[in-house]
Amino acid sequence: MAFSKIERRRKIKRRIRKDINGTAERPRMTVFRSNKQISVQLVDDVNGKTLASATSLLKEVVDQKAPKGEKAALVGKVIAERALKAGITSVVFDRNGFLYHGRVKQLADAAREAGLKF
Repeated sequence: MAFSKIERRRKIKRRIRKDINGTAERPRMTVFRSNKQISVQLVDDVNGKTLASATSLLKEVVDQKAPKGEKAALVGKVIAERALKAGITSVVFDRNGFLYHGRVKQLADAAREAGLKF
């Protein structure tokens, strides 16, 4: 019997997370995508701290009347600006079990263009 969508994503997430770890110098950039919103956090797994975060519910993103894909790119730019302001230039990308396609890819590409390295 095939896995449900949620179980499939959890299985992929476990496989990814066993190899990926974030530190204070190179935090883990984790993405969560729902049907309507997208959010991203920079996490230091050693100390258990969130160093920066951004979401599509931020005022500067909500004010832009755009499709979900363009909002994901805006969130990518916002997280890159916040990371650079916090002194973070390099991150480890954690797609959180989602396929590297569509909004997740647009967010990652926008963060790269804005100056983050991963």
